[in-house]
Amino acid sequence: MERLVCLAIGYVCGLFQTSYIIGRCYKTDIREHGSGNAGTTNALRTFGKKAGAITLLCDCLKCVAAIFIVKMLFCKTYGDILPLLSLYAAAGCVLGHNFPFYLKFKGGKGVAASVGLILAFDWRIFLVCVIVFFGLFFTSHYVSLCSISAYTAALICMIIFGEMGSYGMDRAHTLELYGVMAALTILTFYRHRANIARLVAGTENKIFLGKTGKKGRG
Repeated sequence: MERLVCLAIGYVCGLFQTSYIIGRCYKTDIREHGSGNAGTTNALRTFGKKAGAITLLCDCLKCVAAIFIVKMLFCKTYGDILPLLSLYAAAGCVLGHNFPFYLKFKGGKGVAASVGLILAFDWRIFLVCVIVFFGLFFTSHYVSLCSISAYTAALICMIIFGEMGSYGMDRAHTLELYGVMAALTILTFYRHRANIARLVAGTENKIFLGKTGKKGRG
């Protein structure tokens, strides 16, 4: 039951669709522009750098908020499995972001929300992901490649740290932790399936942070 509660808390937090709200301020639906995705990359492309930065920050913070709420709620009763419950909350937030019921389940791809997941869950994994993401970004400029690579790195790091006993849970709950993170990683690959197809075909566009350069699809 506590897992369902954590998923529900996360889902509600994930319903705060930053890029969609910004789009409504411009009297437009971001899902009708660019890639049709209600996420950071499309916000950057459609509304500019400021909107992209705000979307990234707010989508990140809503996942941090979900984890914080769960920790406050269950720290005394389920303190021994709090890392697992925190990850369920984060998973719910990603689901709420990707599949918001009031937008006909058409949201983002969950990467920005997952930044908050990693940041709130384990700062060591966050540092690794930052290195992987920006290392690939400044050499390839493919945001989609950076995102799925960083997510894969996060899964690997979580397993490594988990096997080192970093999360203080018994074997069964630690394995469940890996399972939830693996499911999120698979979901990320699924949400980026069109991008992956374009990467394989060599047709994926690039994004540059400077004034020049071709912006890619989110």
